Amino acid sequence: MTKQKFDKPRRLIKPEDGTVAYTWEGKLHNWDGPALIPENNMRKREYYLHGIQYTEDQWNEIKRERQGLPWFKNPAYKERS
Repeated sequence: MTKQKFDKPRRLIKPEDGTVAYTWEGKLHNWDGPALIPENNMRKREYYLHGIQYTEDQWNEIKRERQGLPWFKNPAYKERS
């Protein structure tokens, strides 16, 4: 089975005010940090995944849940006889 390669998010910068946006498949999306940084000011950052806006706490929780072993490889869920 071959690994599927996905496009990386595109970084867009608005030259008028310095707004930075990360998009993927035409939607605001970034797993690595805020997807929208208005006027290049980190205090106003906004977090998006697949075009849906989240608070920083929600985004951190979602990111934390996606890492680690899948349930079927976790030894805690192995059946013991």
